[in-house]
Order: sequence, then structure tokens, then C-alpha cells
Amino acid sequence: MCGWVFCMGISIGVAGAGQFAPSFLRLWSAHPDVSEVRLTDVIPERTAEMAAKQGITVTHTSFEEMLESDVDAVAIFTQRWLHGEMAIKALEAGKHVYSTVPMAIEADQIARIIELVKETGLTYMMGETSFYYPSSVYCRQKLADGEFGRVFYTEGDYVHDMDLGFYAAYQYSGGEDWKKTASFPPLLYPTHAVGNVLSVTGQHATHVSAIGVKDDRGDGVFDKDVSQFDNDFSNATALFKLADGGIMRTNEMRRVGYPSHIRESRLRVFGTEGSFEQLATTTLWQNKEGVEDVSHLMETKATGDDADLENVDPALRDAFRSGLSPVHDRSRLPEEFAGLHNGHEGSHHFLADDFVRAVADKTLPPINAWVSARYTLPGIYAHQSALQGGVQLEIPDHGDAPA
Repeated sequence: MCGWVFCMGISIGVAGAGQFAPSFLRLWSAHPDVSEVRLTDVIPERTAEMAAKQGITVTHTSFEEMLESDVDAVAIFTQRWLHGEMAIKALEAGKHVYSTVPMAIEADQIARIIELVKETGLTYMMGETSFYYPSSVYCRQKLADGEFGRVFYTEGDYVHDMDLGFYAAYQYSGGEDWKKTASFPPLLYPTHAVGNVLSVTGQHATHVSAIGVKDDRGDGVFDKDVSQFDNDFSNATALFKLADGGIMRTNEMRRVGYPSHIRESRLRVFGTEGSFEQLATTTLWQNKEGVEDVSHLMETKATGDDADLENVDPALRDAFRSGLSPVHDRSRLPEEFAGLHNGHEGSHHFLADDFVRAVADKTLPPINAWVSARYTLPGIYAHQSALQGGVQLEIPDHGDAPA
């Protein structure tokens, strides 16, 4: 295929040589509409090592140098609190942007990103994996077929214990001062929980009330005296009112006796005619007549070479090993992706392709700036609510994406 002005393919510069990057470096390098993939990291040795392993021939000494180059698009794989400001810089420099989650941690950064996308016509896409989870794909189809009836209550959980990979991940990215950033407020990382639900219902949250649970481990993480974010919440629950009058509850848990290496995101959808419930190893479709075990439809058989997982903590590798499920549409993916490493319940292949398609064909990606805002802002205001003891707050909305 040949998109608008990019008949020779687009170039993508990846910022951040961390645990997520290898999968996408390989996918974009294989994509038929990508001419070149570049790389940069704040640690030069990491840039050189990953570039050598992934066959990347062009590297930059800094993100700023990458923005000054002729690269068409940048993909942000850095620490989660840096995404907003980096996306703004990239859009101001005339680059298309792919950003890992969250979109930003401040509401004004989100507003600025949307403003820049409007002004420039550039592509912005947030890499929210849950949009492509088998659970989301399955429930979207059930809703389209009318089998839920009216959806009135939903739950999206992101239950990822610190002991299962997060300590190592923060140590890798944070260096000697890793405890300062390992206290990242759970509700500021909301998109796996919020996005999982909203990707099904197509709604947006209008109000929130949230409660945070103060940590008591005493290991210097989630300690206000240490935390860069002045945060001592390790677990939090938020209750949202949706635009159609429905209810959404989300849980963000970092101290929890749960096998997050098996499934870290869980979805529940209740309608007047049918319901869907997901646990770690069991998934059920239910209606007024009975219960159907649909767990086999959620299974994602691993593909690819585990060499891509060398720098991924062992506790996180199951999430990065997953392939496609029976409910995924394999036919819409590039043939070149067949057999390549996937991850996070089959989402990586779709994320990588949808960003390229949006840039090359000058179309809106599924998780565009407006959708990304609706997945991210609820968490920002939920955290503010929790800091105020659960007071209900109104969540601003930037509206639907332009047609």
C-alpha cells in the first residue's frame, strides 16, 4: 500500500530503549510502509546495545537531536510522567507521535496535545493495549449484536503487584533513585482499566469519586518522604458516572495477592440482557438462560523469539509473550508480521500497524488524541478526588474526534 505523500514509507524514531521498545522496533522495521526506524535513549550504551541487537543503523544522541532531524514520526517509550511534555515538543517540531501510556499526567498537557493536533493535522496515537485485548474485541461485538441490551455497569481493573516485575522495572528506568519514581500514583496510570471499559462502551466519564489506600510496607516505596510525586497510595478505587448515566468502577492495585503475570487487566460488563466477567484464568458470558465459558476465546498463543525479552524482567515476560486470540482479525495485519513477537494479549501487532496506517493514509487512529484524553483524564481527576478524601469531581471532556 502507498499512503498520501509517503510512497517510499515513513521513518519512525523511537525514544527510549527500555523493556517495551524491542517488540515495536522489530515490528516497525518489518512493516512494508516504514522505510527506516531510528533509536535514542538518555543512556548512550543502551542505545548502542539495542540498536545492534535490532539492526537499527541510525541513532541519535538525544530526543532533541531526533526532533531536529528529518524523521517523520517519533514513538515515546520513556518514563510515564514524561510522555505529555515529550509529545508536545514532538508535535511542535512537526512530528507525528506515538506515545506509550499514559497520555500525560496533567490536564493542561492533554489540552495542549489536542490543540496541536487540531492546528497541525499531525497524527497522535496513544498505545493503549486494552483496546485490542480479546475481552474488549469480544465485548464490542456482543454490544454491536445487541446481546448486552443496555450496558449500565462496568468494571475495569489493573491489578499489577509491585513484587511481580515492577520493582525491577523501576530499578531499570530509575537508577539509584528508583524509589522516588516507583511511587508513581496508581490512578495516574489509569488507561488499562479505564480504556478497557470505554473501548467497549464508547462512552466517557463525566464525574468521579475515588479512595486511595495508604501503603504500609515500609520499604521506602509509596513513602511521601521519598516520593517524587508526594504519594503514599499503593492501591486505589474509583467510581465514575458515564455520559449515558451508566456506572464504571476501576481498581488500580500495586499491593495485591493476585497473579498479575497471568492476567493484569480484568473486564466486567453488565447489561440488561447479558453480562461478561473475567478472572485470571476464566472468562464467562452470561445471560438470563445460563452461563457459557468463553475462556478459550481469550487465549493468546505466544509467537516470536524470546531473544526480544532479554531485558524484560522474568515476572513480566508472560505479558510480553502473548500472541493472537481466536477473536482477533489476523487478516488486517501485514503479512510481514506473521511469526514476529507480539505481546500484551495480542495488542502489539495492531498497535504498531494502526499507527503506521494512520500516518501513511492520513486517517485518525482508533486511539487518537480525543480518545486518549477520555482514557487518561478520568485517572487524573480520580487521583485528585482521592487526595481530597473521595469528593466527587467533574471530569472535563474535549469532545469526539473530528469526522
